[in-house]
Amino acid sequence: MLARFLEAHTVYLVTGVTDMRKSIDGLSTIVQQQFRLNPFVRGVFLFCGRRRDRLKALYWEGDGFVLVYKRLENGRFQWPRNENEVRKLSSQQKRWLLEGLSLEQPKAVKKVYVDTCF
Repeated sequence: MLARFLEAHTVYLVTGVTDMRKSIDGLSTIVQQQFRLNPFVRGVFLFCGRRRDRLKALYWEGDGFVLVYKRLENGRFQWPRNENEVRKLSSQQKRWLLEGLSLEQPKAVKKVYVDTCF
């Protein structure tokens, strides 16, 4: 269910460690105050704790917030720890994250963007 939900929306990954005891109000405050972003946009904000086996997804549905909590039974999420930023994920990065892979795959074929105005 979470994978289909994330595929349908713009996903923002909050890097680093988040206190997983925080609820909707605490997570939306992080988005607003620490990152100067609007939590009321049509996007999903992902947070991960120290153990990396759980994540929370915060989503504004138009009339209220939805908070989704996922705990892995085996394995850990490959969550970026060294930065304190928000990253907008591509659809491929969303899949990699949910499959337990790193967001940066060194052997992945990179897309080439060509400027059509010559």
